[in-house]
Amino acid sequence: MCFPSKAALAMAAVSLGFTGLAHAQVPPPAPVPVVASSRPSIARVTVGDGILPNRHGQVWREYDISPYTLRATGVSRPEQAIVDWILRETGYEAWHSEPLGILSANHNTLRAYHTPEMQAVVSEMVDRFVNPQAQSQMFDMRVVSMASQNWRTKALKIMHAVPVQSQGIQAWLLAREDASLLISDIRKRSDFREYSSPTVLVANGQSSVVSTMHPHGYTGAVVLHPEQLHPGFEPQVMQFNEGFSIDFNPLLSLDGQSVDAMIKCDVDQLERLVAVTVDVPTPIAPRQHTEIEVPQTCSYRLRERFHWPDDKVLLISFGVIAAPIASESAIRLSLNPGPPRAELLVFVESRGLAGTPAVTALPAVPQPTLPLSTDRRGTSPIYRSPY
Repeated sequence: MCFPSKAALAMAAVSLGFTGLAHAQVPPPAPVPVVASSRPSIARVTVGDGILPNRHGQVWREYDISPYTLRATGVSRPEQAIVDWILRETGYEAWHSEPLGILSANHNTLRAYHTPEMQAVVSEMVDRFVNPQAQSQMFDMRVVSMASQNWRTKALKIMHAVPVQSQGIQAWLLAREDASLLISDIRKRSDFREYSSPTVLVANGQSSVVSTMHPHGYTGAVVLHPEQLHPGFEPQVMQFNEGFSIDFNPLLSLDGQSVDAMIKCDVDQLERLVAVTVDVPTPIAPRQHTEIEVPQTCSYRLRERFHWPDDKVLLISFGVIAAPIASESAIRLSLNPGPPRAELLVFVESRGLAGTPAVTALPAVPQPTLPLSTDRRGTSPIYRSPY
């Protein structure tokens, strides 16, 4: 008969969490020489004793994530989404301080070394990904702006506020019917503008980017060429991309009744180009000069996590910020002189799993004339990490 070796028994014990047995039977590994580098180390470096510390009761677990990664076709390194969501749920510092923790994943397996309490959180997050009932979800995302904020006058009675962490933003929950009525009402206003209203299909836990960008070219610098007789310099054309980009990353709960979502919003506005005269002398024209342009810009960045019931519509106000796309009408409607400002609103509505009958969506509107590109990239929300 063949019996497993002590080393094999120890490895099995580690995988089952019996770290005491593993520590008792596994001899310390042979010392590993410190590899010399071209730069001498200032800190004192040792190879340690070769044993993972477990005085806080850490245990080793390996989770099979292949059911999820095999479904996430067309996504590069889908396992990274699982790692990112675990870090959001537990907090980054939990894996980079005491007690010692390890979190790593490849295409088939996620490995974690931490306390049993932390392993319970990791196990639930992994189950939310591998759950066969949560594959790809459809969402309606409507991005609009309002020059005036008095749309709240009639709407507050149908909106239920939810707490947020970022300063200057607000969020509400609405019943689907109330959201539909609100959209129909504000569309009649002269200060209403819609930028996009796509229905995005998102693999559970992955990201979808809704982006509307317009390039603006300008002469940002010149390069002198004294050896050339005329003009003796070369204009350097630069580009500024104006518009907005919203990265939407949803994750369904185990029972499918609620949604967690990480939303990242970037808005960049080109307020104006400031002309500057610079000297570009040449032997033939020693007093020659030309103009370059310096962009005056305004940018907005938001990173926020939301949690809401799947049967509700989430409405987010990013506050009065730089208008995503400047226009003459926006300037005329602006209540303040200067670069256009507007309140940016985003409606998010779950349409259900892909391949199932969709629920009634928000009222359709004509397709926007702006170029649109999409790519893969509650009442009491639980915030463990905003990112």
